[in-house]
Formats: sequence, structure tokens, C-alpha cells
Amino acid sequence: MKNFALLIKTLDSTNKTTVKVQALTDYFLKANDADKVWTIAILSHRRPPRPVNTTLLRTWASELAQIPLWLFEESYHIVGDLAETIALVIPAANQSSDKSLTVFLEEMIALKKKTDDDKKAYLYENWKVLNYYERFVFTKLITGGFRIGVSQKLMTRALAKATEIDEDILAYKLMGNWDPNIITFQQLVLEKNESDYLSKPYPFYLAYAIEGEASDLGDIQEWSAEHKWDGIRSQVILRNDELFVWSRGEELVTDKFPEFEKFIGVIPNGTVIDGEILPFPKGNIGTFNDLQTRIGRKTISAALLKKVPVILKAYDVLEWEGKDIRQLPFIERREILEKLFKMVTNENNQNKVTGGSQSSIPLHLSVTKHFSSWDELAKERDRSREMHSEGLMLKRKDSPYLVGRKKGDWWKWKVDPLTIDAVLTYAMRGHGRRSNLFTDYTFALWSENEEGEKELMTFAKAYSGLTDTEFGKLDAWIKKNTLERFGPVRSVTPYHVFEIAFEGIALSKRHKSGVATRFPRMLRWRKDKNIHEANTLEDLKLLIP
Repeated sequence: MKNFALLIKTLDSTNKTTVKVQALTDYFLKANDADKVWTIAILSHRRPPRPVNTTLLRTWASELAQIPLWLFEESYHIVGDLAETIALVIPAANQSSDKSLTVFLEEMIALKKKTDDDKKAYLYENWKVLNYYERFVFTKLITGGFRIGVSQKLMTRALAKATEIDEDILAYKLMGNWDPNIITFQQLVLEKNESDYLSKPYPFYLAYAIEGEASDLGDIQEWSAEHKWDGIRSQVILRNDELFVWSRGEELVTDKFPEFEKFIGVIPNGTVIDGEILPFPKGNIGTFNDLQTRIGRKTISAALLKKVPVILKAYDVLEWEGKDIRQLPFIERREILEKLFKMVTNENNQNKVTGGSQSSIPLHLSVTKHFSSWDELAKERDRSREMHSEGLMLKRKDSPYLVGRKKGDWWKWKVDPLTIDAVLTYAMRGHGRRSNLFTDYTFALWSENEEGEKELMTFAKAYSGLTDTEFGKLDAWIKKNTLERFGPVRSVTPYHVFEIAFEGIALSKRHKSGVATRFPRMLRWRKDKNIHEANTLEDLKLLIP
């Protein structure tokens, strides 16, 4: 644990990529194999489940620190991070622990099934023998919310330096449903075991947003365009008569989308399709809000399957006839995908005629388009909301399928966001370096109540879009204009108007306003407007397609 805590301290204290990669490389060269596996797991979001809820953690930490709970809570709101608050308030250790990271994690996994008294005793025992940073890391692991400023890509780069294994090969090895409790470093990283690759997806290729003019990309004849769909990016894998569905977040979600079982026996083995899972109610592409009714459900009922069916909108093929074809030019991969789609479509039509069970294969093709001018392409982009898409994807025709986010070959050209002018009504402290500032805001629009009077109705939260200077000025104003306090949240005098931008909008029964916005953020601080010039809830609803 000492070495791991020192690693996290180094990673947490720098923004320099080279320093982070070197620190990780040095760690992987020195750590024991079991700790290496757990470190890879933690940095690729495979943390063990939380064994103690945060309410108990706060209560027990305040007792050990011999401070009232209210004072601990106030400290927590100022610090902004529970593990850091606990590490600060508990008295300094006069002992030490030599237990490894692996031993600590094995104990935490076993702790989940123990009584509260046993959990409390375990926490006290370890909090008392760990120094500040070890205690911080230990508590982070207990909370199950371990996040540090290191991407999986950086971790993979460091592991490649330490092992001299190609970075792309490692990225592929670390994908999939492996368990740090049972797999060894030899099995995970060093060995090549073909059976382990049955369910493995490929690392996803991600695009950057176009920052300037699309025409800056050069000759339009070198580019292919298709709509950018707003769903769940996924890879659907058919191998050995088995189906595997992976989300971009490296989560195996096969059981969440039983519709795709129809692919077995229709799509050939040795096929991996890259695409977007989209809601398809009543035979039309739905909204992300529709898809959210399927996300997070432990079981998908027959009624929900009927109400919100899904399709796979396919736009690339990464494996064909059991061969990795990512290095083929995009247009060649598309030819293979179109050949596959035609084959599936023909079989689907044949089954409809003969009354077979495969009467509705949920595979759709994301159509690629080619244009003679950038102006023509811009007109297609303007149709995006009509097509229920977020904009366009531009892909160089000769591009291979790369790993991670790269500049040059794939670009996303999204439509301009929807906007509305809203009033700031609530504020909450931020996190991390903003934990001492009120930077998380709730916004409201004018609405008419049952008595016909105008009132402000909250509809969205946003915490990005302002400069550090603007956050500082607004924070000072909030502290002077607080009306009420609700724990970390403050209601404020309605005074400031902001232009709120968002990507999508839909009706929602889960929100008091009756409307859900997608990716809301602050576009401008409208100091030129007073609150009576802000928009109404009806204005917002008019934006719903």
C-alpha cells in the first residue's frame, strides 16, 4: 500500500503527462505481480464494490476524530471530497502498516459481508496506522469511488514501457470481463491465451470535434460522411455461436439487450460490428431519454421490450471471418459491412416469407454519403435534428481503425446546441480544486401556476462553461445573496440570467418541469438581461422535436 499511495500522490500532484507515465512505469517495474493486477484494475475502473456506506463512514470518522458530526459535515462541504476530509480530521498515525495493496483489497471485499461493528473496528484499526496519504487512498478504495487524473490510455502506455509489449496489444488484452480477484499478471499481461479472446472487444476509436471550418480538412472527395447517432456506442461480437455486447465504457451489457440474440446464426461467427445502440419505438429512432428507461434495469420486462425496443445502427466492422481487419481502409471495411447487411437483410426477408423465427433482425446500416462540396455537406448537417442525430461524422476514406482518440482521420461535426435564457436559483460547492467555490448551479424558467401567477420552475443543472474569473465573481455574489441553506446547497436571490446550451430535449415524467435536457452547460452570462427577460417553460417545450 505504501508504494501505491506514493504513486497516487505523484499522479495527483502533476498535470504533466510525461511525469505521470514515468511514475507509473517505475511502479510497474517495482511492484509485485498481484499489486500490478489490482493497480491495472483500479485505473481501468474495475474497483471492488463499496463495503461501507458513506453515512457510516462520516459518523465513524467524526467519532474517531472526536469532533461533532455537524463540524465534520461542514468540513466535508468545504474540502469537497469525503476521503480527503477523513484523512485530514483523523489524528496522525504513530504506527505503520506493511500490508500490500492486494491484502487491503482482499480484506475490503471480505468486509462487505461483515457486521457494522466489525466494519467499524476494521476501519479504526487501519485509519490509526496509516499516514495521511495512505489513509486517503485506503478510504478512497473503501468508498468505491476511486478516480485519479490518469486515463487508461496513459496507464497502458506506462505498462507497455515496463513490459516492452506493444501498446495496442496491451490495450486489447486489458479489454474484456477479467476479474482481478482470480487472474494473475502472467495470465492478464504476459501470456497469450487464445481462449481468453472469445469475448474481447477491440479498443474503441474516438473522434475529435471540428474546431474551425470543416472545409479546412481539404479535398471533400477524400472524406465520407454519416450522421452521428445519439445512443450507446457499442461493439457487438459473434464468435463460436456466442453473442457479446460491449459498451464504450468497457461494460458487458449483453443481457440488457436481448433483442440482439437474433443475430446468432444470422451474422457469421468471427464478426465484430462497431455501432450505436438506439431506441426504436414505433419503428422510429427515439431519444436518449427513451433509452434511459432501459439503462440500469436489472431485468428488462416484456412490456418494456415492446415499448422501447432497440436496434444496432452499424457503421463499421472490425473483425470479419475471424480476422482483425482494422488496418484496412475505411471504405474497404464499409464494403464488407454493406455486404454483411445485405446478407442479413435477405435472410430476414426470406424468414418473413417462410414464417421463420428471425422475422425482425434489429440491425440497421448507418448510411455513408459522399458530397461534391462542403456547402452540400453543411446542408446535410442542418438536417441532423430532423434525422434524430447530433450532427455528422466525417471519416477519411483511407483511414484505418485506430485506438483511442486521435486527430486527423475521424471528426465529429455536431449541430449548434439548443439554447434558452434561464435564471440562477440554487448553487452548490464544486469538487476538487473548486471545492471552496460555489460552481454547481440550478437554473429555472418562468412558468404559470394554478392561480395564473408567474413563478420560477427549475429545469436543469450545469457546472461548466464559465471562466475561473467568472466563477470567482459569481461565488462572491452567491455568498452575499444566500436566501436559505440546505446542507451544501444554497438558494439565492433570483437576479442573474444565463444562456444555457444543451444537445437534446425530451418530455420527462421524472422531472418536475416535465422536461429533460441533455448535456446542459452555461454558454454565456447574460449581464445584459434582467430576470423578467428570461425564457418561459413553454418556450423550452417548443424546442422539443
